[in-house]
Amino acid sequence: MLDLGWHGGKRRRRPVYGRTRSEVAEKLAALRRSQERGLDLLAPPRTVTAWLDEWLAELKPHDAVRPTTLARYRSVVDTHLKPGLGRRRLDQLAPRDVQRLLADLSTRVAPGTVAKIHAVLRVALSDAERMDLVERNVAKAVRPPSVPQVERRVLSVQEAQHLLRLVEGDRLEAFFVVALTLGLRRGEVLGLKWSDVDAVTRSLRVARALQRSGGELRVVEPKTARSRRLLPLPAMTLSALERQRAHQAVDQLKTGPGWQDLDFVFTTGIGTPLEPRNVNRRFYELRAQAGLDWLRLHDLRHGCATFLLAHGVEPRTVMEVLGHSTYRLTMDLYGHALPERMRSAADVMDQAMRRPS
Repeated sequence: MLDLGWHGGKRRRRPVYGRTRSEVAEKLAALRRSQERGLDLLAPPRTVTAWLDEWLAELKPHDAVRPTTLARYRSVVDTHLKPGLGRRRLDQLAPRDVQRLLADLSTRVAPGTVAKIHAVLRVALSDAERMDLVERNVAKAVRPPSVPQVERRVLSVQEAQHLLRLVEGDRLEAFFVVALTLGLRRGEVLGLKWSDVDAVTRSLRVARALQRSGGELRVVEPKTARSRRLLPLPAMTLSALERQRAHQAVDQLKTGPGWQDLDFVFTTGIGTPLEPRNVNRRFYELRAQAGLDWLRLHDLRHGCATFLLAHGVEPRTVMEVLGHSTYRLTMDLYGHALPERMRSAADVMDQAMRRPS
């Protein structure tokens, strides 16, 4: 019996059972270690389902989690974690339970999906550990399946030039120019306001993103702290934005009093923010006309990084342009663009060491 002291005017004790004296002694010692680490032994036992519901409803919304990320967590919890582990007691969840879940999932979904499910469980259990609800995060003890690297086709300079010629005069021309030349994410481009664009200093500030979540368009914080960034504007990008401002002025004149002046750079014909899905639809139409059916909208961001690296821009600068959280992330995603620079370095060495004739 473990004495837990006085609580609520009553003496609280935790009984310990076992088949042998040594088993009871081991369990009692484990409970004492848990108590010393701050685990609340008086807390009523929770199931994994109860904790996941509490985690999604009370904890994560206050952690500055983006609405789309929270929606993804909820989908993973409801579709995979509750059916697989929900009935288990949270404090009795073991690594083998997680391993069995991942093994079962591996027979039904792709390795990348299994890895994402495991990541959500790991985050949820890390918060449970931080709240002293479990002794350790058992998901950390289990390795998710390795995800094979998929080599995606990279947009070439010639293909990018062809696409830009095709979008000339299109209502969304400036959107695609900004995405390609600055490497902004879709939500970051949609979240731009005219107050973020400085034509005098030829700079643009990324300060927010626009996303559809929970059935409505929402202005949210950028993806990471580094996603807030000030970028110099290429001349072609500034020109495209100036044309966008002129197009918008025409829309405002046509709409008259019904125009909603929300300061967004990219809007509907009445001044309201653009629907992300409508941007995608238009992009699909344009890429088909360009013969680039494989191209995703996000590949414009990848193209920006690849072009910069291939033309000698330092990887750390590319990291800052893209708003990546770490240097390693930039190199993992775009290291393929460096061999050309390495060849240039070898040529420089040849020039430096060449003997005079």
